[in-house]
Amino acid sequence: MYLAIREMRFAKGRYALIATIMVLVAFLVLFVTGLAQGLAYDNAASVKNMTATHFVLEQNSNHRFTRSQLNQNQLEQARLAVGEGNAEPLGVKMTTVIPAGDTKKVDVTLFMVNPNGWLSPTVSEGSSISEQQVGQVMVDRKLSESGVQLGSIIEDQASGMQWKVSGFVENESFSHSPVVFLNKQDWLNLQTKSTAPQGAESAENPVYNAIALKNTSSDQIENVVKVLPGTEVITKSEAISAIPGYKEEQGSLVMMIAFLFVISAFVLAVFFYVITIQKTSQFGILKAIGTGTAYLAKSVALQVLVLSVGSLLISVLLVQAFESILPATMPFQLGFSTLALTCISFVVMSLAGSLFSVWKVAKIDALDAIGRTAA
Repeated sequence: MYLAIREMRFAKGRYALIATIMVLVAFLVLFVTGLAQGLAYDNAASVKNMTATHFVLEQNSNHRFTRSQLNQNQLEQARLAVGEGNAEPLGVKMTTVIPAGDTKKVDVTLFMVNPNGWLSPTVSEGSSISEQQVGQVMVDRKLSESGVQLGSIIEDQASGMQWKVSGFVENESFSHSPVVFLNKQDWLNLQTKSTAPQGAESAENPVYNAIALKNTSSDQIENVVKVLPGTEVITKSEAISAIPGYKEEQGSLVMMIAFLFVISAFVLAVFFYVITIQKTSQFGILKAIGTGTAYLAKSVALQVLVLSVGSLLISVLLVQAFESILPATMPFQLGFSTLALTCISFVVMSLAGSLFSVWKVAKIDALDAIGRTAA
């Protein structure tokens, strides 16, 4: 440790340059990781926030809510299989709304939930919807950026139906669009408009997109599949992965993060390898006077560890400073667990990159190094 710290104090400029590069690389790794997590959450926040553990969907729907259709009878059968309070209907429809008095169109996702059920989100401002009130909805806070306020009227472009905003909810989005929550009666009215002139039949047999389940055992799930032929039961993670664009978006960002880790390890390895070559004669002299190879290797590894940890501390502060000034429209999320895992991975990759230098130190021959110095 003494040798490593003493050398870093002696060659301040050289190690400051390496530290600066590591800070920039670590900052980029952390920022892209936070952006990836933020985009993932923004793409599927409403599903992630649900207490549901499984979903019943129509077979051959590719695990997508919008491709599935289930009826009231199937909902009742599912409730008999898992318990009355453990199954809730869920309607999902992507559409475009227009705030009253405005010409700006906003893409949203309609969620039909039971206002008294466990799928209904918590209202942060205003009041919740009820099963008896028709024409009232809860909307995600993001819609306020489009001029929507409590009491505002929004109109569905496709059906022409209008709803009054009774409350705001937080962090409720689906496929990067804010979610609008409505009750069963408004959902039925929407289906009546969409299926006219067969509206009466639709009202008698409402169509849902999924049945959300919770507190279910494996035996109950198998029973659901048996009593509901033509359906499948998927987990919440499978439902999230099936959201349009989710896997593709996350796949690209994860690949970018992986390449950044590899690049950071490579850059660090090259820097320390060059420095090690420059110090070959000094290492040879140290070996000649009895310094062990293990001690020298530990010194190189300690320098890498100090630089990587110090760079990460500075990078974390920079990321937090940038996060505080990022616009609300840019999804960014870097939780403690993700931050810790990213930092540990960065340190591990940095130490792995130093193995080239350690290998070079181990291969140095003291007599050859002293001979070159004398020459």
